[in-house]
Amino acid sequence: MDVSLRLAQQPDADALLSRSPLAALVGMLLDQQVPMEWAFNGPWTIARRMGDDDLDAHRIAAQDPEAFAELLAAKPAVHRYPASMAGRVQKLCQYLVEHYDGDVTALWRDADDGRELLRRLNDLPGFGKQKAQIFLALLGKQLGVTPDGWREAAGGYGEEGAHRSVADITGPESLQQVRAYKQEMKRAAKKS
Repeated sequence: MDVSLRLAQQPDADALLSRSPLAALVGMLLDQQVPMEWAFNGPWTIARRMGDDDLDAHRIAAQDPEAFAELLAAKPAVHRYPASMAGRVQKLCQYLVEHYDGDVTALWRDADDGRELLRRLNDLPGFGKQKAQIFLALLGKQLGVTPDGWREAAGGYGEEGAHRSVADITGPESLQQVRAYKQEMKRAAKKS
């Protein structure tokens, strides 16, 4: 991948996200109930703690679950719920090994269209429709993965010029725009 993601807002973590499709996918998995930067810093922290400069689905899938949970729980913890998220990361990697021989790019490499890619993403452990649509939008907007119909399959997250999710973050200014959008959505939800 020849891209420059800025989701963790930390150079080393962002460099890993930019070169590693698995790191980007794991960051997306971790992106819940913690600040986005914390979630997307997680893959870099995991790789460092495993003594690597990248993530390997086969290696993570084969880890002892308790040892892997301890790795994520070490201070500073990778996530607010490190044991739970360790299990989710391992399940995701086990699924990738079982269905795609650990090659994340196989998720999209031969997808017929955006709907097919969305279905594949939605089938991933820990990914519901919204998370799958956001990751699809990230793939299309920033990673050059643009099968026919990807914007439609990504829903509102695929809209050009939107500032709704991590798919739209390219630096500090767009991060603030996404945060403002999310705060507005929370206010609107409270009013209804």
